[in-house]
Amino acid sequence: MGSLPPSSRHEDFECKTLDGTTIRGWFFPVAGLAPAIIMSHGFNCVKEMTLPDVAEFYQSRGFNTILYDARSVGASDGLPRNELNPLQMAEDLSDIITHVGALPSVDSRRILLWGMSFGGMVSGCTAAVDSRPRGIVMVCPLFSFVRPDRRKTAFAQCIKDRVSQLRGNEAFSLQPFTPKGDNPAGFGGAGGPGGREAYNLMQAAAQSGHPDFRNRITVQTYHKMALARPKEITEMIDGVPVMMIVPELDDISPPVEQREVFDSLKTPKRMFWAESAGHLSIMTGQGCVDIMNATAQFFRDALEGKVEIAEE
Repeated sequence: MGSLPPSSRHEDFECKTLDGTTIRGWFFPVAGLAPAIIMSHGFNCVKEMTLPDVAEFYQSRGFNTILYDARSVGASDGLPRNELNPLQMAEDLSDIITHVGALPSVDSRRILLWGMSFGGMVSGCTAAVDSRPRGIVMVCPLFSFVRPDRRKTAFAQCIKDRVSQLRGNEAFSLQPFTPKGDNPAGFGGAGGPGGREAYNLMQAAAQSGHPDFRNRITVQTYHKMALARPKEITEMIDGVPVMMIVPELDDISPPVEQREVFDSLKTPKRMFWAESAGHLSIMTGQGCVDIMNATAQFFRDALEGKVEIAEE
């Protein structure tokens, strides 16, 4: 199927969630009735960061592609700003599926999910309850949020902020990562190479002038993440094929944890072990074209029922 010329690869997309929040993004259409891939970005990232090239790749392979900003992030609505709630985001994604299925060039029976890091986890949680997607790609999914040794301090900050907001104050916010790559919850490789890499990513995004990017998150984000149990939720995926891309050198989401979650899945599944790849360079570094080709083939196989349940 043909795609739009380079000068008009995408158009604006927006839809409303069940509670009336407007989600905005970009729609990369193809000619005719075709499958659609809905792409969910990483933690606090906006659609302009890295993934447009990946969306264009899928578009060139005949897939309608939607790349969106999550609730309260970037161009999407939602208050307080940059309050990341993984379970709410999973619900929102179900509403996005509904709206995407009504687009003229989209075959509503062939909708696929693609998520990176935080977005990979969100996509998995969505598919645990919503069986409409025909396949999911989870790229370096992130499953753990609040480190045990940080719980007492992080939770105290959450409650202090809730009390403050009830007294009429604004929600307290902070940078997701300090210059040392740390954060109160201890997530995302905090205090190590992964955390410092994430800090540099957020700084680069701020300096690049991406529209509506904000290098802040609310403290209540930690509260939302503490109540989420994505590993247990993704185990409920039933019948929806899953492909997991695991970077060998991931310093943000431990590869051993990603593999544990993959092994726990009882649905048709496929793993791609990305040798010498890191978390944030997985879709831009050496080998990324091989990964994109492998995921495109997985999507085709998933649509044709050719992904099998792996033997134990």
